[in-house]
Amino acid sequence: MLGEWILALSEWLLTLTQGQEPWDAYARYLPRLMDGVWVTLQLVILSGIAGFLLAIPLALMRIARSPGLWMLAYAYIFFFRGTPLLVQIFLVYYGLSQFESLRNLGWLWTDVLSQPYWCAIIAFTLNTSAYIAELFRGAIQAVPVGELEAAQALGMSRRQQYQSVVLPRAFGIILPAYGNEVILMLKGSALASTITLMDLMGATRGAIARTYLSLEFFLLAGLLYLLMTALLIGAFRLLERVYNAHQHATHLSVKKLDAQLRDEHLEQQVK
Repeated sequence: MLGEWILALSEWLLTLTQGQEPWDAYARYLPRLMDGVWVTLQLVILSGIAGFLLAIPLALMRIARSPGLWMLAYAYIFFFRGTPLLVQIFLVYYGLSQFESLRNLGWLWTDVLSQPYWCAIIAFTLNTSAYIAELFRGAIQAVPVGELEAAQALGMSRRQQYQSVVLPRAFGIILPAYGNEVILMLKGSALASTITLMDLMGATRGAIARTYLSLEFFLLAGLLYLLMTALLIGAFRLLERVYNAHQHATHLSVKKLDAQLRDEHLEQQVK
């Protein structure tokens, strides 16, 4: 349905442009660019979710007391933070084919590991999980000691403390930095076009190869990336206000509070 609307919009714009460049080229290549936008969003969302899930055990390993665990996590994080994302994409896309055992995996090779789409998601997931793991490590260590003592006073086990107190609290702490990491991943997703994936940058390069309007289409691609970035910023701002509502408590009215809970200094701060 959305594709039909985009095609209809493209045809309508073509009737308005009347062959004037670059508007005519924009109208003709709008469906391909929108397909590229959709592929880019898929890469960012899927790799962002997978990277987040992978980062949690990495962060827990990073703060573990066992040398084997924290050294393994440290080596993983050090490698993926210390090497360029482009190199990691090439290692996954071109490097996996060097192993005959992987080429004999049947559908797992033909449908997943040999496809640029999934190779890009794997590379982005491994890269962003290293950064998010370090964010989580710092956030876990920044959880106030008083909250941990309160959980211990309630008789919570160590596992219950992490499930109910530490990890939820750490997630709220890393939200602003995590939003920045997702935005950086969105901009880094332009590298996926180097392995023949038709994301937004790949579609833009294809349009430039046919129209020779390099400046015009790069400007349009930059505008589309800017719009996607604005949407992500708005989504994370909303998530921060919902998840970290306690940080905005001073903007709430104190008139509805019980008289015994009211405080003169709090009322002055709210005013």
